Amino acid sequence: MSTRHFVNDPTKLVGDALHSLTLVNPHVALDEEHKIIYRRPNDAPTQVSILSGGGSGHEPSFAGMVGPGMLSAAVAGTIFASPSATQVRAGITSRVDVDKGVLVVVMNYTGDVLSFGMAVEKARAAGIDAQMVVVGDDVGVGRAKGGKVGRRGIAGTVLVLKIAGALAALGRSLDAVASAARLAAENLVSVGASLDHVHVPGRAISTEDALQDGEVEIGMGIHNEIGSGRDKIALSELVSRMLAQLLDQSDKDRAFVRFDSKQVVLLINNLGGVSILEMGAITTEVVTQLGSGYNIKPARVLSGMFMTSLNGLGFSISLLNAVDTDGISMISLLDAPSEVPGWAAPIQSVTWEARNTQVRAGSSQFDQRKKPSGQTMDASTEKSALTTALQRVIAAEAEVTKYDTVVGDGDCGIGLKRGAEAVLKHVQQAGVTGDILSDLADIVSVVENNMDGTSGALYAIFLNALVHALQSLESGALTRRKWAAALKKSCDALSKYTPARPGDRTLIDALYPFVEILEKTGSLKEAALAARKAAIETQGMHASLGRSVYVGGTGFTKVPDPGAWGLSCFFLGLAGLEPTAE
Repeated sequence: MSTRHFVNDPTKLVGDALHSLTLVNPHVALDEEHKIIYRRPNDAPTQVSILSGGGSGHEPSFAGMVGPGMLSAAVAGTIFASPSATQVRAGITSRVDVDKGVLVVVMNYTGDVLSFGMAVEKARAAGIDAQMVVVGDDVGVGRAKGGKVGRRGIAGTVLVLKIAGALAALGRSLDAVASAARLAAENLVSVGASLDHVHVPGRAISTEDALQDGEVEIGMGIHNEIGSGRDKIALSELVSRMLAQLLDQSDKDRAFVRFDSKQVVLLINNLGGVSILEMGAITTEVVTQLGSGYNIKPARVLSGMFMTSLNGLGFSISLLNAVDTDGISMISLLDAPSEVPGWAAPIQSVTWEARNTQVRAGSSQFDQRKKPSGQTMDASTEKSALTTALQRVIAAEAEVTKYDTVVGDGDCGIGLKRGAEAVLKHVQQAGVTGDILSDLADIVSVVENNMDGTSGALYAIFLNALVHALQSLESGALTRRKWAAALKKSCDALSKYTPARPGDRTLIDALYPFVEILEKTGSLKEAALAARKAAIETQGMHASLGRSVYVGGTGFTKVPDPGAWGLSCFFLGLAGLEPTAE
């Protein structure tokens, strides 16, 4: 449970968060006194007004869903607490149009039902045509335990709001809109899971009933309420249990909806603290299991933050049996346009209905060889030199890692070793032909597929440029001076993509001296020794580029640059020199 917040005053937090909506959505205004976000008056035709709300902490629900195509107003309580009946009454009587009637949609929590219900009755007594729909979609607590209270309302509620809002925008009557909302609620099930409770800013810290490390609560509510059980299980098993609670008709305690419609809507809701990356993995797991286990291919898949629990480290799954309502499909109502920041469904109906399954075929690899280049050398000599050089890089991994741990993030040695091992495996299994251009083109592909990070990108650019440079040379045996000329062109190409130059404490410090001496003397050994000498001299050199720039301390005075050192090991091996050569 994270107890650190940028704003620790809950009153200021809620007020400022509500005000922010008026900054990002020109359609809405704020009644600060009653904490109501409402649509600004405009010249649009009058329609049924839809009002919702509840405790704060569930953003973007509900205030973030006020705007054309969805809510007319939302009433906010304090964090995880229902707004008062006075607040709700102010919303109904003074912040929305009442000419066509008002539909109040509220989640099934006692405080919300009582406060909103009292306001609805007050409105009716004042002559306003008002109806209320209570949404209880959570199956985390079954019939037996739920008793008279019934199911809690959680993220599936936003589907009800969207359907009702779209139908209201079409000019339908209050009875029709309320009927559609009730029908959607009756065909809706949801269940959540979380790895931890959340901390409410401004409240005392409580670790009571805390989840253990690695433990997940299945069915946890959006206010830290307990669910149906806890366990230490992997995502696949967690999703399997959650879907069983939603869909298993043999579970009479939870079989609330029979999914016999051909159109099922899937909503995967982020409770606030799950990364987008993990949400992608969760979405894939849920859709895969729906298909393989229940033969359900959702007509719509919505994934994102719709109803959070502050920064809750969890997610919920909602399934809607999308039936027709008032002669219109719920699918089309969900697809209908809206201008609210809290409804994240940017894919249009025509795109969904097209069901485009086409893919692009073909290899992602460019054939840089085309035909024999004529740039040749003895194949056995080539293979022997490459093998020795790559083995030297692999052997130097611990040394390079030690250096990078001091001045970087410690991954340079592993990255170089991974690339060297992949190229060595290729050389040993596929062999070399002696046609340098052909062999190098194959090695480039191996490097691109096996080396990541900055070093991987630099090596890939350099080697691709080297292929291009070799293509421009006359055919025939490759002398070392020819090699030097091609390497010089590759350095020039690399300089277009990085500002690194000798003296910046990077692998460039070893590369440039190698190329310079090879061009000047034609001696591979002298070039390799120059590279090693330059790598040694990076010790004590201030970094101008790379991650080392951000690492403080005096470590740079104690070790050479890891990248330059690793490359110098390769050059020494290529020249047949021992690693200790200086």
